[in-house]
Amino acid sequence: MSPESKKLFNIIILGVSFMFIFTAFQTCGNIAQTVITNLNNTDFHGSGYTSMSIIYGVFSASNLISPSVVAIVGPQLSMVVSGIFYSLYIAIFIQPATWAFYTASVFIGIAAAVLWTAQGNCLTVNSDENTIGRNSGVFWALLQSSLFFGNLYIYFAWQGKTHISESDRRTVFIALTVISLVGTVLFFLIRKQEDMKTPGEEDSTNEILGDSSSAQNKMTRAVAAFKKSIKLSFTKEIMLLSVTTAYTGLELTFFSGVYGTCIGAVNRFGSEEKSLIGLSGIFIGVGEILGGGIFGLLSKNNRFGRNPVVMLGIVVHFIAFYLIFFNMPNDAPIAPMEGTDDVSYMIPSKEVAIFCSFLLGLGDSCFNTQLLSILGFLYSEDSAPAFAIFKFVQSICAAVAYFYSNYFLLQWQLLIMVVVGFFGTITFFTVEWEAAAALVARGSDYSSI
Repeated sequence: MSPESKKLFNIIILGVSFMFIFTAFQTCGNIAQTVITNLNNTDFHGSGYTSMSIIYGVFSASNLISPSVVAIVGPQLSMVVSGIFYSLYIAIFIQPATWAFYTASVFIGIAAAVLWTAQGNCLTVNSDENTIGRNSGVFWALLQSSLFFGNLYIYFAWQGKTHISESDRRTVFIALTVISLVGTVLFFLIRKQEDMKTPGEEDSTNEILGDSSSAQNKMTRAVAAFKKSIKLSFTKEIMLLSVTTAYTGLELTFFSGVYGTCIGAVNRFGSEEKSLIGLSGIFIGVGEILGGGIFGLLSKNNRFGRNPVVMLGIVVHFIAFYLIFFNMPNDAPIAPMEGTDDVSYMIPSKEVAIFCSFLLGLGDSCFNTQLLSILGFLYSEDSAPAFAIFKFVQSICAAVAYFYSNYFLLQWQLLIMVVVGFFGTITFFTVEWEAAAALVARGSDYSSI
């Protein structure tokens, strides 16, 4: 197998592994609050929103040390161990206990930081400036296929149900745990890459799995990776991109946890309200896959850079927010188990709700594929620290959003995303224009980015 074929193979395996793990985890996140409100067990007092807030809060803090962990352990083993923790978190729902639920939330937050830092490292070292756009799109499309499969099962399994029984819950979460473990095992198929750099290392011929260097050597790399993360955090480009990244954290929370809960709480959707959560997740996935696939495949022929894709993303999201504001009751995110009978500015429409799910997914793929692409392009030598900062900002904003989702009405959640999204788009444009100018100054073709 040629080096280029080996790199593409690694990207595909990386994407398929994440697809399995996040088929389980994203489906879990989408239905967690609905499942919890339907629990008969009075000893359980957990909240899906609070759990996700803990996960993303710990995730954000852990991104400060995750490059060091990946430097010591190696990217492949880092992803395997992290995948095991994802599986354990999902398994908690088989027989929920409040202490185990929140404890697992802390551990999965740490595991997520390590997983995504290793992923960014693996993506970058298996790409160059000509393939980073394609590989980002391929990975993103495979990853977001996860929204389709898990939610398709939820849609059919929960059709006509207004209450989620204990056997329904156990069947779903046993299946999701197994799926997550399959994805974890697939990480072992990632092949050795002779020129892969471990985080914090300037020049290395170490293989993708790392070599048996001394503990002192590894500690030196770990310290170097940490210092590099701190140094990069204060660069102009990272600070500007942090506003865009903050927006992706807010809208990630909204489409992955809040919007499905809103749909499941609208009593006017009748007996389909619970199964519509699954259908919503499917159409978010369709939007994500379509966006990732198109922008990945067309990246080599894109003469206008990344800005038009980001502009499309913000326009699509603003249309979705406008329609959701008109279609969904204001108290839907915080409605009790009985749901809500309130009406917004129109009688709630299932068709509009599902169309908005598609728009949320498409817009999210616009932002994330372009952020992955520009980070891989700007920081090809410092991939792990750059991706760690990206995930740090994104996850801390997701944690804040999950926290306020316990209390804020729908209109205020939408307003926050509109304001941050507007400024995030402007800051992304600024970085992209500067990157294009630097590329032209070097005599490179702008379409190569």
